[in-house]
Amino acid sequence: MAAIRAKAIELGYPSLATGALIGWEWLQRKAHIFIRFMAEHYRPESRPHHVYVINYKTSTGSWEPLFDKKGKPLYPLLMAELDAMKALRPTGGLMFRRDCSSLPRSGKGEMLTQVERISKKIILAAGLRPELTFMSFGRHGGTTEASTSGLTETQLMKKGQWSSTKAMAHYLHHDDEAKLDAQIKRIKRRKQAARK
Repeated sequence: MAAIRAKAIELGYPSLATGALIGWEWLQRKAHIFIRFMAEHYRPESRPHHVYVINYKTSTGSWEPLFDKKGKPLYPLLMAELDAMKALRPTGGLMFRRDCSSLPRSGKGEMLTQVERISKKIILAAGLRPELTFMSFGRHGGTTEASTSGLTETQLMKKGQWSSTKAMAHYLHHDDEAKLDAQIKRIKRRKQAARK
């Protein structure tokens, strides 16, 4: 994540870097990030401590808190980038614009093709594996990271707004880390049981 974000910024695509972080943190699809995310969804006057995370595919959404109970930002880097973006959109509208102009990205198909084309350029320039895509660092990568971080299935489903575990399973890419963590937990429990 750090490599693709740094390279995107270096190559002049800071909005792509921010978009990748949104996908990672809020488990968002690229269409929801670049086509559906409005300035009004981020810290509106009526909810200045929240962001509306939309799931247009399922016609759902939820207000996510941006601060913990003590008022500390939960997403400091992402919030700094989104605060700067929103300042450029005083009248609202689409949050993401083209990096080379203030125009909104055009039609859905063209925009998503552009995101993938530019992402591939950034991935290769960063020296990352060529089979990676924007979503490797977005919804897919964030879901896998959230799962290996110990979120329960229920927490993960709520965070990603999945209606079933079957739908969620598509986004989980378990690797050795998850398997190692599972076995270490089992060994720890066995040792605890043996001491009793």
